[in-house]
Amino acid sequence: MSPPLWITAWTLLLHGCAAGRAPQAPSSRNDIRDCSADPAYLPRTATNTTARLAALRGIMRTHGVHAYIVPSTDAHMSEYISQQDARLGWLTGFTGSAGTAVVTQDKAALWTDSRYWTQAERELDCNWELQRTISIESIGMWILKAVPAEGKVGLDPFLFSIDTWNSYSRALHGSGRTLLPLETNLVDQAWGDQRPLPSSSEIYSLPAEFTGRSWQEKVAGIRQQMEQHTRHPTAVLLSGLEETAWLFNLRGDDIPYNPVFYSYTLLTNTTISLFVEESRLSAAARESLRSGCPGPLCVELRDYGQVSAHLRHYTQGSVTVWLGTEYTTYGLYSIVPKEKLLEESYSPVMMAKAVKNAHEQEMLRAAHVRDAVAVIQYLLWLEKAVPQGHVDEFLGAQQIDAFRWAQEHSRGPSFQSISASGLNAALAHYSPSNGSSRTLSAREMYLFDTGGQYLDGTTDITRTVHWGEPTPLQKEAYTRVLMGNIDLSRLIFPSNTAGRTVESFARRALWDVGLNYGHGTGHGIGNFLSVHEWPVGFQSNNVPLEAGMFTSIEPGYYQDGEFGIRIEDVALVVEAQTEHQSGEKPFLTFEVVSLVPYDRNLIDLSLLSPEQIRYLNSYYERIRARVGPELRRQRLEEAFAWLQESTEPFPVSGACPAAAGTLALASLLPVLLSGLGA
Repeated sequence: MSPPLWITAWTLLLHGCAAGRAPQAPSSRNDIRDCSADPAYLPRTATNTTARLAALRGIMRTHGVHAYIVPSTDAHMSEYISQQDARLGWLTGFTGSAGTAVVTQDKAALWTDSRYWTQAERELDCNWELQRTISIESIGMWILKAVPAEGKVGLDPFLFSIDTWNSYSRALHGSGRTLLPLETNLVDQAWGDQRPLPSSSEIYSLPAEFTGRSWQEKVAGIRQQMEQHTRHPTAVLLSGLEETAWLFNLRGDDIPYNPVFYSYTLLTNTTISLFVEESRLSAAARESLRSGCPGPLCVELRDYGQVSAHLRHYTQGSVTVWLGTEYTTYGLYSIVPKEKLLEESYSPVMMAKAVKNAHEQEMLRAAHVRDAVAVIQYLLWLEKAVPQGHVDEFLGAQQIDAFRWAQEHSRGPSFQSISASGLNAALAHYSPSNGSSRTLSAREMYLFDTGGQYLDGTTDITRTVHWGEPTPLQKEAYTRVLMGNIDLSRLIFPSNTAGRTVESFARRALWDVGLNYGHGTGHGIGNFLSVHEWPVGFQSNNVPLEAGMFTSIEPGYYQDGEFGIRIEDVALVVEAQTEHQSGEKPFLTFEVVSLVPYDRNLIDLSLLSPEQIRYLNSYYERIRARVGPELRRQRLEEAFAWLQESTEPFPVSGACPAAAGTLALASLLPVLLSGLGA
């Protein structure tokens, strides 16, 4: 049987200008555990969890539980969590942002994805098995082997999404094992008075100039969607912390690097209930929320812990509750009778937040200009300081954060800075600690993935540099990562295209030579909100791309035990200027708003096509036009000179002639879209 047409199209795409090299086997090293040794070897980064497991197992026996499942998230399905919600980290010692642990009376296992396998081997002690997958099917199979028939598997229903709960239920169905919801969290009991206290800081209103619309206008827009929906829901339940913060133009700092606060919202046709610790609201925030009282724009302030009871009471009436299943826990979901639910993957607030209006777009552009100034200052500082041999990864992370803090409207970093030299850069989400970080060297590659929070926007950018002589593989891999970044950034595609459909264009140059990377290609980003903002991006559960959405574009390559490469820019989805128009809606493309040049020392021009070099030169012209004046306004003349030198145009004459794969990018896109299902 002949392959489908879209497979044939991909076959044409997978050809490049130069031959590639096979990755080398990683070298042996002593930075990971070795539980097969006698005695077992543990690096100093590992945590002794024996006492913690003993405490949890004692509590499990008290509750009659044979196994207990511990996720990495909180009651709002947040990607990043506060210290008081870091239950998985406390129990296991593993500090990655994604994972699941299962503990029985005699076994303990951790599941995580490929981003964190090496990190887990550095941080786990030998009490733990590492399962190199995140498949719930795998977790279920492990439980079936470890838990006897008729055994009880406990978990906190307010820490699991609806889909995850249902997946566990299916995995155990018919096995005789019972999935037992326990509203008392057993890890919290084991943690005891050592568990960090919740934040008590102020919740404040954003100044009007930093909001896209007033909160009253946003509420009116959501209520209009409720009226227009065929199901005519009477209420929208908001569980995601970003949702309530965005809706009411409020910010806090309950979660590190994320200006959000613990809250829920129940918005009905005529009432608004905000579940929050009222005493933490600033006077201005309280006045804003209560300014419409009495009336349909009056926000009733209710205790954070009363959301379940209030929802249970509300759903006794003739109502329909609209919720987004991605951010609602099974604990809340199970309160609402099935016939009174309107379920969609994302709430209307999450969808409205994803598409930035003109003012929000301009704010994010402005934030990225000032952020570029900070990153350029850092690159200049590194060029001077690294040859002296006194800069390590931790100091580097502190320095880039300091440059950002000096910028106007700065509110600090948007996540813990990734500052990784040499083999540490092969860990996609490595972050250094004081006293255990490598010294930066001109003989090694250095990757820094950092971002800033500003009142007008959130930023996220990654650059990889080498101050000495890179190896041929390092240079080729870097150039191919850059080619993937360019190919996706300049792609023109039909409206309503899913990000997953075009994601492979970022991988094509790597695939040409048998290379790849194990993480996603991009994620949405907020206006002074989360650095990873759903539902925008290139994964299977992201929504189709629309003009006004911001996403990162971040291909990479990681040679385990040696080096890592990632090039990340934030881009705005905009209407493309095309010669023709097919259909009612215009085609789309990306406008890159990150404005920092790439490392010329790592670019092999012979691999780039003329089109790719012209794109680079055009991008550098925009950097000069946008960032140059800001550097001069801030009287940073040395940084301005560095920028001018770093953005000199590349000659097109030495480029690789456009191969079939390059030429096919545009001509074969309709075939790919029809085959993959845009």
